[in-house]
Amino acid sequence: MGVRAEATPNPNALKFTTDSLIFEGDSSISVMPGDTSEHDILNDLMEVNGVDNVFGYQNFITVNKAFDMEWDELQPKVIDVMEKYGY
Repeated sequence: MGVRAEATPNPNALKFTTDSLIFEGDSSISVMPGDTSEHDILNDLMEVNGVDNVFGYQNFITVNKAFDMEWDELQPKVIDVMEKYGY
């Protein structure tokens, strides 16, 4: 079924969910500007122009965008990164 984008209460955040497990365990992972993660997918998402920060847990990644970025432009780029990793 691929990657599904879902709205969140925050208009600057979208939740991207997959049918597959992305992150093992019960810990969540957050990456803020200037940080790096042991998870390459999160680092690659942080490199996408307009992504402000990311949060991952089990089968989803929530992406927060910069205030001046539009989801119509950013969402396909986020999905491209996730598909590159097989999701």
